[in-house]
Amino acid sequence: MQLKRTLLAGITLCALVSWQKAGTNTSEASERKLLDPANMDLSVRPGDNFFLYANGTWLKSNPIPNSETRWGSFNELQENNYKALHFLLDSTAALTHAPKGSIVQKVGDFYRTGMDSAAIDKKGITPLNTVIARINAIKDAKGLLAEITLEHTQGIDQVFSFNISPDDKNVSKEICQFGQGGLGMPGREYYFDKDDRTAKIRNAYQQYIPQMLGLMGESAADATANAAEIYKLELSLADASMTRVDMRDPYKLYNKYSLKAIDKVTPGLSWATLLAGLKVKGQDTVIVGMPVFFTAMAKDMKDVPVATWKEYLKFHLVNSMAPFLSSSFDTTRFNFYGKTMRGQKVQRPRWKRIMQVVDGSEGELLGQLYVNKYFKPEAKKRMLELVNNLQKTYADRIQKLDWMSDVTKKKAIVKLNTFMKKIGYTDKWKNYSALTIVNNDFVKNIMASSAWEYNFELSKLGRPVDRTEWGMTPPTVNAYYNPGFNEIVFPAGILQYPFFDEKADDAVNYGGIGAVIGHEMTHGFDDQGRLYNAEGNLSNWWTPADSANFTMKANMVVDQFNKIVVIDTSHANGSLTEGENLADLGGLNIAYEAFKKTKEGQSTQKIDGLTPDQRFFLSWAQVWRANTRPEEIASRLKTDPHSPSELRCNVPVSNMEAWYKAFDVKPTDKNYRPESERARVW
Repeated sequence: MQLKRTLLAGITLCALVSWQKAGTNTSEASERKLLDPANMDLSVRPGDNFFLYANGTWLKSNPIPNSETRWGSFNELQENNYKALHFLLDSTAALTHAPKGSIVQKVGDFYRTGMDSAAIDKKGITPLNTVIARINAIKDAKGLLAEITLEHTQGIDQVFSFNISPDDKNVSKEICQFGQGGLGMPGREYYFDKDDRTAKIRNAYQQYIPQMLGLMGESAADATANAAEIYKLELSLADASMTRVDMRDPYKLYNKYSLKAIDKVTPGLSWATLLAGLKVKGQDTVIVGMPVFFTAMAKDMKDVPVATWKEYLKFHLVNSMAPFLSSSFDTTRFNFYGKTMRGQKVQRPRWKRIMQVVDGSEGELLGQLYVNKYFKPEAKKRMLELVNNLQKTYADRIQKLDWMSDVTKKKAIVKLNTFMKKIGYTDKWKNYSALTIVNNDFVKNIMASSAWEYNFELSKLGRPVDRTEWGMTPPTVNAYYNPGFNEIVFPAGILQYPFFDEKADDAVNYGGIGAVIGHEMTHGFDDQGRLYNAEGNLSNWWTPADSANFTMKANMVVDQFNKIVVIDTSHANGSLTEGENLADLGGLNIAYEAFKKTKEGQSTQKIDGLTPDQRFFLSWAQVWRANTRPEEIASRLKTDPHSPSELRCNVPVSNMEAWYKAFDVKPTDKNYRPESERARVW
């Protein structure tokens, strides 16, 4: 995927001791087969559909729960994490007299207020009355800009996106960065694509806006009229928005302006005033990812009636806050975004939703409790061994490339060898001392944590870039590569079965977490990551010939995916998913070569009737096993830079000679790919 320490209060230590005694149920883990042949469907030829061959019986036996849109290995692992976090949160919430400001108090009170649905229902929309009153008082464009920027400082992203992050061409310096936003649907595609599925969602959204306005107290007639104007304004913003494919090019997004220069690009919009409203001081330069969007935004702020903007701001305020308001708002929002857009049948249990809010709002507090109880130091040690092994293997593969010159190879290996490796959790926890969490107001806690996060980001200006910062919380079941820091990051949450298990044989671990490690390493050299040098700066360190060779080889992968029809008449989007597909292909190749250096990789001894190579590839397939709802597949094809699970399993192996040998794949098999059509990049 392309991208913390404080002292515990005494009561927290006592609570942790009691939790440690409580323990977890390990009987299921001890009885579990790390690679179970019973999950396979031997009626399918591996060369026809390796995904179904490896996972077919499991897929039939594991239908998607009504509360989910997808169910697979990631979900199974996540469910184990959810149970662990549920236990921690219930335990903290029960400690109602924890010292004010302690980790237990902040985590426990946040969770407890979120779980108090009766109190939330009683308050209805009243927690937002202050903001709504401010919006209603807007009189002109000046007041409009003041409200938009003020809401940003409160953690409510209105109209555009804003963050403070390292300058891509000078990553030692933090800079203000602006991007497009302001849409109620996931992206411009939903406003303009003509396929039937998208048209139905678009129509449903235009019905959803007046429903939400009605809940806010507007009459049916006013809600219908105002909804039409809101949608018209969104349509203008969507028309000026970049496509997701265009946004994959970091050079297109790197538009650095002085305030005077950007003022000229956006007539009528004063960027000095905008920055002042965002509480930004001492900055005379900004990076604007999508100048065309801000030109259109500035024009709309002049031309669109203030009354329309006020309705727009109120709708987007309530729409973003609906999951934290009374059940009528929450349910109405779910019916559109969950049911209509993604095919989800019912809401997830409330405790799961509130748990995710706590993790997203004060994740490094919850994370401290999580790693204290559930993360084993030996897992970090074993992971580091795997990372180092794959890093050496990657270097060997780069040296052997026949399409890259020696001068570029040297720079590539320097970059590879300077990867920062973050495993488990941070060594420098965020300091939440300025965050106040109360025990009787969920929305107030949401707003407080959002404002705290904004001020945390703001505090980065004028200070050295902190490369110790993590972009994911410890319980997260994911991993990432961050080109600006040139780092690979593996949170504690993903270092579990089916990705990783200390008791597993090397074939299973290398086919699972090994391929994940290789995947993140390859992101440093995918179509985006390769544009950043070893220091993390956006810089062209390639010779023109090597760059052309890479593009030619990468385009072969793009074409492979573009040819695949996924659902209805919709094809996979090879350009949108290029980086992830290259990372899957590279990661699996690197992991396999590293595996072949192990004792098991060099043997022919079978386990459960399976050779070491077969176990390696079956472990890879096991990671991607998942059932997915059609609505979710259709949505992801438009918005997700990752390919559907079946493709992530089948396409990379079809490019690897070792897979053909391991499963005796024949030219007559459906997934057979002639030697000349097999992609080899890293």
